[in-house]
Amino acid sequence: MQELGSILNAINPLEVVGDINKEISNLVIDSRKAAQGSLFFAWVGTQTDGHQYIDAAIERGAIAVVCERIPDEPNEAVTYLKVENSMAIVGAVASAWYQYPSRQMKVVGVTGTNGKTSICTLLFDLFKNLGYKTGLLSTVENKINDRIIPSTHTTPDPVSIQALLHEMAESGCDYVFMEVSSHAIHQNRIGGIEFTGGVFTNISRDHLDYHKTFKEYILAKKAFFDQLSKHAFALVNVDDKNGRVMVQNCAASIQEFSLERVAAFRGKVIANTLDGLEMQINGMDFHSPMVGVYNGSNLLAAYATAILLEQEATEVLTVLSGLKGAKGRFEVYKGADGTKAVVDYAHTPDALENVLQAIIDANASNAKVWTVVGCGGDRDAGKRPQMAKIAADYSGQVILTSDNPRSEDPEDIIKDMLQGVQADQVNRVLAITDRAMAIKTAFQFSAAGDIILVAGKGHENYQEIKGKRIHFDDAEEIEKHLKNNH
Repeated sequence: MQELGSILNAINPLEVVGDINKEISNLVIDSRKAAQGSLFFAWVGTQTDGHQYIDAAIERGAIAVVCERIPDEPNEAVTYLKVENSMAIVGAVASAWYQYPSRQMKVVGVTGTNGKTSICTLLFDLFKNLGYKTGLLSTVENKINDRIIPSTHTTPDPVSIQALLHEMAESGCDYVFMEVSSHAIHQNRIGGIEFTGGVFTNISRDHLDYHKTFKEYILAKKAFFDQLSKHAFALVNVDDKNGRVMVQNCAASIQEFSLERVAAFRGKVIANTLDGLEMQINGMDFHSPMVGVYNGSNLLAAYATAILLEQEATEVLTVLSGLKGAKGRFEVYKGADGTKAVVDYAHTPDALENVLQAIIDANASNAKVWTVVGCGGDRDAGKRPQMAKIAADYSGQVILTSDNPRSEDPEDIIKDMLQGVQADQVNRVLAITDRAMAIKTAFQFSAAGDIILVAGKGHENYQEIKGKRIHFDDAEEIEKHLKNNH
């Protein structure tokens, strides 16, 4: 419980209607979760206007409301705090409510189109192995030391984030590594977090169903670095031409990493095989079981972040050399006859191209590459033909299938994808809507020693179909067919 008046500084309201001398029991942004003593935030979202639910929150016990419009007939028992933008201040209020947890730990945010999960997971495992108590907020899962907390969004709502950070601080965490999505930046979900550092991986087409234009998507990512303080560091990948764009007018200490250019943190991939990477990082030899040049960039980012957090270089590389990365990110499965299958989360054109290029680079025996891939429903339809074209360009055989169709007909999604297949590629492309059957077909018709990529879902163990989540796990399907068919 806290006095409403004690958090007014974080709100800085334009107008107050009602008594501020009352005890608040909790903070809610969903009226259905309101209870006796709640402070309810009414904001205008992308789908609904929270002001419509003020009465519902009050009926459930809310005694204070943060809003952009005070009702024409305010409830006399309720305190209304009018602000310019409700969404923008939730994080700051939640941070104050939970006693500013990010000030008690070093929090590093990782943003970009690809690599966020891999880098955050590498950093979490690295610092845990270095002996620190560590927290993780990622697409795959949230962790407090060894305790796993299921993840529902890349970045949760601001109240949930501050509650998690508070729990991490109470558990004694020294470091926290979190994925920062463009949605979270744009919707102020990371408000109130005082970051020790920010990392930029790369940027390519994604989420244009939300941001509408690539420029707006870039600006959303850049806004994260605009918010960093002069006491933080901003680590950017300058192999991406937008790396330096991210830190224009950034107050933080700007640091750069690269596999291709001169940078303070310089890496070079010597060899890439399906057994791992041979690299040099700042002149030191390094081996990792992770595969692909893009994972070389992820490893370099993790190394650079650790050094900026004042860890010892040799010890960092020693620990990193034993880490395998995140679940569902280039996980390799091997059959007794030499057939190999790869599960990867690649669900953007750039990510799919990176994974297929990594397979080709590591394919010393020139084995045939099969790609099983789909696209999500209710998302950016413009990338569908691009995904199919990339799959056909880099693969010997392609099977287009269902991903998470959500409310769309999966066959319509596949038709969109087929628009990207060129005339001379048609005979190498199959369309099998049922994902289990698509994977089974790849195994049935592949030869011993072939490489089968199953892309798009990675760590996910479900399919979203017509509002329901149905259990489905690419890795389970692969292991079943490797055991039975090869």
